[in-house]
Amino acid sequence: MTSGPSRVGLAGFGAWGQMHARAIATIPDAEIVSVYCHSEASEKAAENLLPYARRFRDYQEMLASGGIDVVDVTVPNHVHSRFAVAALEAGAHVFLEKPLGLSLAECDAVVSASRRTKRLVTLNHELRVSRQWGAVREIVAKGELGRIRYQHFSLFRHQFRQGSGGWRYDPAKVGSWTLEELVHFFDLVLWYASENGKPSAVRAFGNGGRDALTDNFSAILEWSDGSLAVLSQCLAGFEHHTLLEVAGDKGAVRTWWSGALDRTLHPDFSLKVQRAGCEPEMVEIPRSGEVFELEENLRLAFAGFREGRALLPPEEARNSIEVCIAAVEAHKTNSRIELQSV
Repeated sequence: MTSGPSRVGLAGFGAWGQMHARAIATIPDAEIVSVYCHSEASEKAAENLLPYARRFRDYQEMLASGGIDVVDVTVPNHVHSRFAVAALEAGAHVFLEKPLGLSLAECDAVVSASRRTKRLVTLNHELRVSRQWGAVREIVAKGELGRIRYQHFSLFRHQFRQGSGGWRYDPAKVGSWTLEELVHFFDLVLWYASENGKPSAVRAFGNGGRDALTDNFSAILEWSDGSLAVLSQCLAGFEHHTLLEVAGDKGAVRTWWSGALDRTLHPDFSLKVQRAGCEPEMVEIPRSGEVFELEENLRLAFAGFREGRALLPPEEARNSIEVCIAAVEAHKTNSRIELQSV
């Protein structure tokens, strides 16, 4: 990478790609120099919002044009892996939207390309850098809850946006609705329970929707030590509400976030912790929301690339993908899926 600002090629300029562009604009040592636009509408939007950047309708052409240190991939799920591998082979680091891939083979292709090219990949699991959700891991890591024994993560929200061309409602393009959003929470519960090792089995239940696009979905993760994590996603609700409850053998945490939309700038939220022998107490959170967390994650990722490290490497992000895929299979087959290889 250059010693100056990170030169960014933005792959995808739909609604979320434009959010990335706005976030990158707030980072002093980063600049978007190129943008890949899938459609005339997104190309027009890029012309208006990024008049100084080169615009391309062909992704490979953008990569071949050179002058890019980092490719920020915000295209639909089914091409995440392919776009990431191409960027790595073109010599760029990659900031990749979740999910890492729709299959373990796609995930492994990114891991292999990163190792082969000696270029880095960071996944955008932005909740990890949140002043709210990240604070839970800090509390756990300090040992304030003891060994984690139980986690409950709930998402209650309105239906997903269609996405350009309706890709979020096409199983071949979205993969599953578990991979579309619940993957964030699978990543968090695995992170929170890092000291417990990796889960050993998963069961899942659901109703509504079709194929892997299940409106109401719940999964239960089991650890070999008897620990549990319950994750639920309801897409038949309203607004955007999340709740996390974590209990260890020495204390517990309860935190929630509510907003009219997932991109709300002024949501309601709270974090409360009870330590051993103490009354529950509030933990101050200055702000929380994916708009702020996206900006922070991009800033930290670009700094990491310059320092030769990945904030969340694909090898670690692969774990949550494997559990998500297994959970969908458990629901489909009405069975308990062993996770020995996770």
